[in-house]
Amino acid sequence: MATVELTTDTFDETVGSDGIVLVDFWAEWCGPCKRFAPFFETASEAKPEITFAKVDTEAHQELSAKYSITAIPTLMAFRDGIMVFNQAGALPPAQLDQLISAVEGLDMDDVRRQVAEHQH
Repeated sequence: MATVELTTDTFDETVGSDGIVLVDFWAEWCGPCKRFAPFFETASEAKPEITFAKVDTEAHQELSAKYSITAIPTLMAFRDGIMVFNQAGALPPAQLDQLISAVEGLDMDDVRRQVAEHQH
């Protein structure tokens, strides 16, 4: 599955869905973003069951502000609507693969329990 472009209108619905969604916050002028893009695209083709999405921080500044994006690229991972990873910086392919495996291996019942504990 190729990457999908997210907008203000589609972001919440996409990351709030069941399953895994990886989001790459990027900009056209960002060199590290351009170097990371092919790795992200390759991973999307290798893992069609995962949604790989991109947010152009220039076109969707309100999303950048909402998620406190201060450096790009920033990669976020959501699983079943819960943000489980948020880090600025381009990941090399091996680290991206490790992240994907880690998110796939999460015990979501445990994650939901931890989220509930932090909300009290």
